[in-house]
Amino acid sequence: MKTKLIFTFFFSFIIILSSAQTKETKKAAVQYKPNFMVGFDVLNTGTSFFSDRKLYQGFISSKIKENVHAVIDAGFETNVYQKNGYDAKVNGPFIKLGVFYMLAKDAENEFNGFYGGGKVGGSFYKQEYMAVPVRGFGGSSSSVSFPSSTQSSYWLEGTIGGRVQLFESNFYIDVNLQPRYLMYTTKQEDITPMIIPGFGKSSSKFNMGFAWSIAYKF
Repeated sequence: MKTKLIFTFFFSFIIILSSAQTKETKKAAVQYKPNFMVGFDVLNTGTSFFSDRKLYQGFISSKIKENVHAVIDAGFETNVYQKNGYDAKVNGPFIKLGVFYMLAKDAENEFNGFYGGGKVGGSFYKQEYMAVPVRGFGGSSSSVSFPSSTQSSYWLEGTIGGRVQLFESNFYIDVNLQPRYLMYTTKQEDITPMIIPGFGKSSSKFNMGFAWSIAYKF
């Protein structure tokens, strides 16, 4: 049900973007020209072959007016956490919605430049604790396990990055940093999750992400 909700939200967002672009086109009384950009994170996909973290994500962005662009990120992640006596694994999809503003751009190509903005992210995932450390009698240590469960988490995310066109093609390189703050998460047995798909591996509310994507402008 939650996965179905994500895809419903995803396509609704695209419809809203299309509607906004159509209104802008009519207002300007010019022929509509698509300005969607679709990208795929090749860096995190590449590192997936050499680590426990398997992260596959992409984005769709579109100029909605002047220097303002709407963006939607979606992806899927599996990961493990084995530290300080914890042994856990998670997997699930995530989605992020937001806008960014072109802070500086090329006079000859408005899609070349630097930008900053923000997003709201959410993840609906399955987690399993094979070991959770507990303190026993007399200070002895032991661990307990918990069965697989479905959880959800939500966060705020900043985005600071830049885009550059590859030669004279429709391809672009998009690189950005993503400082994140966890707003809310469900818990299993009152245990704060150590890994959240789309948010990352962290025992605190703050985290930092990075993406290096190849994008195509339509």
